[in-house]
Amino acid sequence: MDFTLFWFMLPVAILVGGIGTLSGIGGPALFAPIFLAALPLLGPGYTLPTVAAAIGASVMTGTFGFLSGYVGYRRKRLIDYKTVPRFVMIGAPAAVVGAALANLVPGQILRGAFAALLLVLGFVMLRGRTMVEREIVELAGEDTTRMSRPVHRIEAADGTVYQYREPRQGRTGYATALGGFLTGMLSTGIGETVMPQLTRANNVPFPVAAATSGLIATFVVGAAAATQIVLLTARGGAVAVPWHLVLYTVPGTFIGGQIGARLQGRWSQRAMERGIGILFLAIAAAMTAIAVI
Repeated sequence: MDFTLFWFMLPVAILVGGIGTLSGIGGPALFAPIFLAALPLLGPGYTLPTVAAAIGASVMTGTFGFLSGYVGYRRKRLIDYKTVPRFVMIGAPAAVVGAALANLVPGQILRGAFAALLLVLGFVMLRGRTMVEREIVELAGEDTTRMSRPVHRIEAADGTVYQYREPRQGRTGYATALGGFLTGMLSTGIGETVMPQLTRANNVPFPVAAATSGLIATFVVGAAAATQIVLLTARGGAVAVPWHLVLYTVPGTFIGGQIGARLQGRWSQRAMERGIGILFLAIAAAMTAIAVI
């Protein structure tokens, strides 16, 4: 295992980590296509041994990207720590199941599934999130007892006070489970399902929702990453885990997350989403071709 092979991924990870933080989509959604489609173009030596290894490297890297975001939000005192466990208890086990299945499903099917997911996310970002958010809220289930819940109060570091009713997931947390499962299997999904539940179904103010969702994602993606490490090691030994790659992507993503947090607000969120949407559609087309071939 050549630990100098992927040196160039350090600046790439810084860039991807910054873009992920700025756009709010998280790093795994961008890293998986790089590992699955871009690196093999450099030659056989840069191709990861399996699709599961690529997804595992993506969620390992993503864990530290979300952790970087947590550090920034913790300083701003925006996280609702009381809400986090309710979502993690459903999302993390689902992520473990998804990660386990990712090691059993044939690589071509995983590539095709990931391309389909990117296609959906690309259209969502180009058209806006309203329709998908509504569907996720309906899947989670509206809770008509909102007014009887206790009030949560968050006082941010800048003195802003946020008050809202205690967030709940609805009937059984279907949306959270789906997001966790997709995160474990395809490296992305938990943030896209938790945020609508917080903001639309529970009226949590956006700054608090983003911070809280980031910490939830840290635990869920971390559970997927731990599962991938255990399963990859069990099947192929320690060398089955691409340590020589994550050696550069983990610190790069952490640095990029801090840079992205500092640059937050300098560009239009909608413009960022449109740009990422176009990128996702292009990657989905490329990965569909790879899956077919």
